Amino acid sequence: MRVTPTPDGVCFGVHVQPRASRAEICGPKDGELRLRLTSPPVEDAANKQCVELIAKTLGIAKSRVTIRSGGKSRHKVVQVEGIAPDALAILFREEEKTL
Repeated sequence: MRVTPTPDGVCFGVHVQPRASRAEICGPKDGELRLRLTSPPVEDAANKQCVELIAKTLGIAKSRVTIRSGGKSRHKVVQVEGIAPDALAILFREEEKTL
């Protein structure tokens, strides 16, 4: 899993699966964080749920999580402001985390 430090925080790749039976973080795979989302990929619903799931898991405000690129793709780059790369360890554990 590649995490890139930025002046404001960190960036990392995410692969989302919309319309799943439940929202959960599945852990790293092929260099990206895998997420399953219950929302469909229409009207930005899946992107909003992606941001909410990451923010809730990290215990931070949703406003600190943004999708930098890939808004219309399953492969996205997410930026989290105000945290260090080692603080993302909770996202990369193999156990499932649900919304």
